[in-house]
Amino acid sequence: MLVSIQGIKGSYHHDVACALYGDDVNILECLSFDKMAESVFESKAQIGIMAIENSIAGSIIPNYAIIDKLNLKIVGEYYININHNLLVYKGVKISDVEKISSHPMAFLQCKDYLKQIDKILIEDVDTAQVAKLISEQKLKNLAAIASENAAKIYGLKILEKNIQSVNYNQTRFVIISKKVDQKTKQLANKASIKFVLSHRNGSLAKVLNIIADYDINLTKIQSIPIVESPWKYSFFVDLTFPSLKNYKNCFNDLMSVSDDIKEFGVYNNFKK
Repeated sequence: MLVSIQGIKGSYHHDVACALYGDDVNILECLSFDKMAESVFESKAQIGIMAIENSIAGSIIPNYAIIDKLNLKIVGEYYININHNLLVYKGVKISDVEKISSHPMAFLQCKDYLKQIDKILIEDVDTAQVAKLISEQKLKNLAAIASENAAKIYGLKILEKNIQSVNYNQTRFVIISKKVDQKTKQLANKASIKFVLSHRNGSLAKVLNIIADYDINLTKIQSIPIVESPWKYSFFVDLTFPSLKNYKNCFNDLMSVSDDIKEFGVYNNFKK
């Protein structure tokens, strides 16, 4: 099985792939979420791993749109603790570092530390990509914010450990595929859906009441304006439920009060 990830070996997506499928997992490296999702859509890879939200930075909203646009299915999820580290070439001291490069989300999650050291920040598409660059070009004025695994893979020194602003820094990753395993679906206890509501009084309240009536827990709701339809909103919602039957009945009732509704996936809720 080929697993598509955003990033390269040593990235947090690679860490998730190894945790789920073993250290010898075959990966397809993609330097953008769009390319990663397209590789699954075009059947170049059987599944993809995509970060969808972080406990500090919040939702990665464009990724919801990517899944929606390509009609991909969420077939699983995985949570990991994100521990950011400042990586440098061997022998380099903090006074040697002029610039720090990493993914924008890593900068956001480490903003308190970065304010203290006052270096030039350069955004990159992947945390591990910067680590690889430093290693290959033996750069001594550049540091990377990346994982401990990236330091091991590319032979870099960890100058500072755990530089994220909050110790509890978790990212949720979803597993995406073109197909749904019906056997796995029968064991599901979580669903991700999207519904569209007009800008009418009480429209969202009706939806929430239906969800509550079926003893279903709404664990996430994200509203996104529909650009081409002023005053209409898409709501991306995660639900956990006591039984698949409860969820199916709830979904059918939601159809009657939504302008449009779509199921992204029904899968097993999992937290590390």
